[in-house]
Amino acid sequence: MAKYLIFRTDRIGDFLLSCILIRSIKRNDSNSHITVLASKKNFNYISSFTYIDKVLILKKGLINKLKTIFVLRKYFFDFSVLHDGKNRSKLINLFLKKKHSLYFNNKDISISHFEKIVKAVSDMGFDFKNYDLNILEEKLIKYSDIENSDDYAVLHYDEKWSNSDYIKNFVNIEPNKSELVYFLNQVQKLTNLKIIITTGINTPKIINDISNSFDKQNFSIKKNLNFLELEKIIINSKLLISCHGSVSHIASALSIKQVDIIDKSYHYNIWNKHFRNYNSIKRKDFKNLSKEICNIL
Repeated sequence: MAKYLIFRTDRIGDFLLSCILIRSIKRNDSNSHITVLASKKNFNYISSFTYIDKVLILKKGLINKLKTIFVLRKYFFDFSVLHDGKNRSKLINLFLKKKHSLYFNNKDISISHFEKIVKAVSDMGFDFKNYDLNILEEKLIKYSDIENSDDYAVLHYDEKWSNSDYIKNFVNIEPNKSELVYFLNQVQKLTNLKIIITTGINTPKIINDISNSFDKQNFSIKKNLNFLELEKIIINSKLLISCHGSVSHIASALSIKQVDIIDKSYHYNIWNKHFRNYNSIKRKDFKNLSKEICNIL
């Protein structure tokens, strides 16, 4: 039985890219044993995947790194894959027993990250198939009854909609209350879908302000969600509107139609080349942004 160690000591969206690689390994080598070294931010989420055999968490501090090395040195890995590209992962990997190591240079923007994954699969002696993009099939079955039978769209409104809460040099897209209410009503009319407004762990003030502006038959608000709760909702949706992030990877994995709001200053094509049923719009003032979104719908 071949053993694989995947370093993914960063965030959830980054791990979802690694799922493509893991899925491909499992398809090519059904008896493989895959261990993921995770971070505090993504440990719980990674642990929810049934096709990952073991998840270990890397905690901060030199003593914890030494403890992690001690645990991992009990095993011999056929491949260690430094998918996060972190120096801490390179340091730990130096002390491990392994046959091969694969390194990802995440600073190289000459090719997409998806192309790097396909190359890594080839370097392992495997073939890549588009089926490997279906990283959430098991969860689709598991979460099939999470919402009622109504078809619905999701507007994920997190901190990325506000420059004061996110990256200040991004183009400002933040709407006022009346603009957001009008836009959501337009989306509902154009799609004929129920609209579920979701937030992350922290709910922006504007979402609380508009909570009484809609009829409950066509609109609902889900507040203060952890990522597993958010995933359950998106997996059964017909449409996702959001600022680029982990949720974008969820929609793409299931070919859910999405409108992804991105900033002109960032190389998103490095991360989203494999996305399916995908539409992106550059950040701009909300009046024009909302018109562009509606035109896509």
